[in-house]
Amino acid sequence: MDNPIGDDVRSGRANVRLGLFDADMDDATLVLLRVENDGSQSIDRDDYTGPEPHGLTAVFTDRTIRGVSVTQPTDIDHLMDHFTAQRGFGYEGNRLRIPRVPLNPGDHYKLLVLLSGGDVGAEIRLRGGIRDGEVHPNRSATPDDKAPVFTLPARIFTGLLTLSVLGLAGIVVFRDGNPIECERGGLTVIGSTAFEPVISTLAKSYERKCAGAEISVETRGSEAGVAELAALADRSKSRARSVIAFSDGPLGDRLGLKGKKVALSVFTLVVNDGLDLGPDGLTVTQVRDIYKGRYKRWGEVLRGADKATADLPVVLVSRSDSSGTRQAFQDRVLGQWEQAQSTSLDCRPPKGTVTAVTRCELAGTSDVLDKVAGQPGALGYSELSVAARHEGVRTVPLDGDRADVDEIERGDSAYPYRDIEYAYTYGTAADDTLTSGFLAYLDEESSRQVIRTQGHLPCGTPVGLKLCAGARS
Repeated sequence: MDNPIGDDVRSGRANVRLGLFDADMDDATLVLLRVENDGSQSIDRDDYTGPEPHGLTAVFTDRTIRGVSVTQPTDIDHLMDHFTAQRGFGYEGNRLRIPRVPLNPGDHYKLLVLLSGGDVGAEIRLRGGIRDGEVHPNRSATPDDKAPVFTLPARIFTGLLTLSVLGLAGIVVFRDGNPIECERGGLTVIGSTAFEPVISTLAKSYERKCAGAEISVETRGSEAGVAELAALADRSKSRARSVIAFSDGPLGDRLGLKGKKVALSVFTLVVNDGLDLGPDGLTVTQVRDIYKGRYKRWGEVLRGADKATADLPVVLVSRSDSSGTRQAFQDRVLGQWEQAQSTSLDCRPPKGTVTAVTRCELAGTSDVLDKVAGQPGALGYSELSVAARHEGVRTVPLDGDRADVDEIERGDSAYPYRDIEYAYTYGTAADDTLTSGFLAYLDEESSRQVIRTQGHLPCGTPVGLKLCAGARS
């Protein structure tokens, strides 16, 4: 929205005014631009691509700029230093020149623009560019339910215009209000270890933005987390309402919990870095036979392998049965439970003659990756982005399809090992609670950038909606 403060009825109805107004403000309007780096990397002054000293230009069609007020968060006072005439800040007619303001992720400033002439809602264009990005209009996907808090003039004349600058590593968003709906209190997040990097990053970000919010992340596996939430609901419904359980795949509906689809997560098989399976990896049939316990050494799987590879014992490093990553693997790849029996506590094959495939079960994603990296011939599974960053392991294609988020997003891959990340709560989270606030924060553009950077596809994007809609439930 942009807001009329005059009493001209051209916009559809007369405006009601109270306070000090000049006689020539009958057709006046106020527009609030909120500029935020909503990405995961910083935007520098040199990243603005225009030849002018300033970075961006806002053009208010059929209106004339009468004044501009700049505000900023108290913890980034240095931004005000850039709003000088020497750096291009100023206005003429209907054009507002916005300086080349450097913005770290999450930094923002606001411009309250007083205008006259023209109609409320008349087109506002933003001109300029960001290196490796584009400038385009945008509207917030999750508008605030409550009136945001601004400076005194903005509290009197609240307006909203949402624009965004897709920048180097994210989006600079122009909109009214706080970037998120802040709530106070305590929240405990449990469940998926595979999604833990995303949860921890967003929890810390929310706490930085929202004073009085305390979010504890305690991930011990999807099924364990969902079961813990369900059990807590039986003992203390009030305490259960301050817990969110994340799950790799649907687990909680049968327990009376309410699930929210957050992201499409991509998983991968991983092998010890010393085991080269070639560009095509393994077939799904080979994987199923391996996890049935049919092979004891890699030479039985890889015909024509060199002697060193052929002699390596097959070591299956699995997750415990409370793992959502394991559940997704069994559902999406094996089509059944892992049939090979657990034979080892330390994931080491026996010395001498190997009479059965070696298989162990570990509690968390990092445990699996560490063990696979340290054990020759080991095969395990993990969330993709965590595995891709882990030294000593290599990812395994399935039927020639790589675990590649971009290819899946484009529809170029039939890669099967993927599933939906759910956020489960006890019932519908009440408004004005930290549980509700954090769930809403997952849909913020900045949160989607974090989810995407960590190798997942947010369900809230157009492509994500389509992919998540086709997920099992």
